[in-house]
Amino acid sequence: MEVKGKIKLITETKTYGSNGFRKREMVVTTDEQYPQFINIEFVQDKTDLLDKFKVGDEVEVSINLRGREWVNPQGETKYFNSIQGWRVTKLNVQAPQDVPPPVNDGFEPADNFSNNADEADDLPF
Repeated sequence: MEVKGKIKLITETKTYGSNGFRKREMVVTTDEQYPQFINIEFVQDKTDLLDKFKVGDEVEVSINLRGREWVNPQGETKYFNSIQGWRVTKLNVQAPQDVPPPVNDGFEPADNFSNNADEADDLPF
């Protein structure tokens, strides 16, 4: 799945536990009649993907929906969902416009053109 929108927030990378689990979040605001604020988490090595983006960038984020079941100490079952990003692509990137060099057709401009009436005029008119 993909989510398109403008980056509203990028958090710093947080590390949890003794195993070094890393997590970073990004909020994307969708461009709809009723904009949605989608919180997308990036984990482990995917946290580095966000280093080259900034707030305000238009992006498309490839995501996976994740769901977990958890039973609390009282025996109640709870369900949690998360949105995990795994690729981010910048949208509306302006490609550099290549301006071709001027064509040299072999003709040089006439820089010594003279309008002197004393010179011979060999034109037929």
